[in-house]
Amino acid sequence: MAKRTFESALHKLEQITSELEQGEMGLDKSLKKFDEGVQLVNFCHDKLDEARSKVDMLLKKNDSLSSVSFSGDDLD
Repeated sequence: MAKRTFESALHKLEQITSELEQGEMGLDKSLKKFDEGVQLVNFCHDKLDEARSKVDMLLKKNDSLSSVSFSGDDLD
């Protein structure tokens, strides 16, 4: 099995969301899909945390390494 990537997990999560929104699955299958979705969300969250850590390590200020908050608030 190929190694899971953030992009593939996000794509699968979008598929699951679409399937659940259609409401055509039975309860048992819906619960299994929901559980799979929760696992994918956790995986994506972990990958984003890893990326955030790497960004923090790579940011430089005045030619010295310094950590800058990456809250996402500045993106608006």
